[in-house]
Amino acid sequence: MMSEPAPTPSPTVVLVHGAFAESSSWNGVIELLQADGVQVFAVAVPLRGISFDSAYVASVFAQIPGPVLAVAHSYGGAVISNAATQSPNVVGLVFVAAFAPDEGEKLSDITAASKDSVLGSALVPRQYPTGSGTGTEFFIDPAKARDAFAGDLTDVQAALIGTVQRPVTDIAFGEPSGVPAWKTLPSWAVVATADRAAGTDVTRAHAQRAGAAITELDGSHVIMMSQPQAVADVIKSAIAEVS
Repeated sequence: MMSEPAPTPSPTVVLVHGAFAESSSWNGVIELLQADGVQVFAVAVPLRGISFDSAYVASVFAQIPGPVLAVAHSYGGAVISNAATQSPNVVGLVFVAAFAPDEGEKLSDITAASKDSVLGSALVPRQYPTGSGTGTEFFIDPAKARDAFAGDLTDVQAALIGTVQRPVTDIAFGEPSGVPAWKTLPSWAVVATADRAAGTDVTRAHAQRAGAAITELDGSHVIMMSQPQAVADVIKSAIAEVS
């Protein structure tokens, strides 16, 4: 009598934040997943460009024993799309109000074509030193953080986001993306219906193109902060599918 194959070990969920954000943007989701016994790791993304950031995140994946479910918000979607192609232990992708670019696409062109995104008008350029001179990075104007980024959070929460935000280089939005892992890995997506940063039209179209199982939620770009339970439920559904 043949024995049934052993189930795949439950994956570690690796959470990848987006531009202008930090790992703490996942706090509500982390608490819910950990309460259910899910192994979670939140990456501090450098936000220095897709090739640099994806190499960094791929190194994180490589040092996690066992399978990985990569979950990303916003710009982080481009990062995991690239990083997972270098990471044989990644078994699935979850895009949360996230970009999922195809090979050769630039996020600057994608957001410029969006009818829902107002992000471009909210950005403030600043200079930072590099090894060979200066570079340009972008912040969100704190006065526009609620409208462009966090429309369903309180004024206090939006002001906090505007204060603690981390800048992202112009390279991140101007660098062509590589071959995407969503072409070979199962994918899930949370589309926020009032996303004025990445743009609901963009995230929905990217999720559809990736063949992702889509969950639409009424909320802003930071849907993982405003509706952590709903986002955690999607992640747990993905875990069940890949385990």
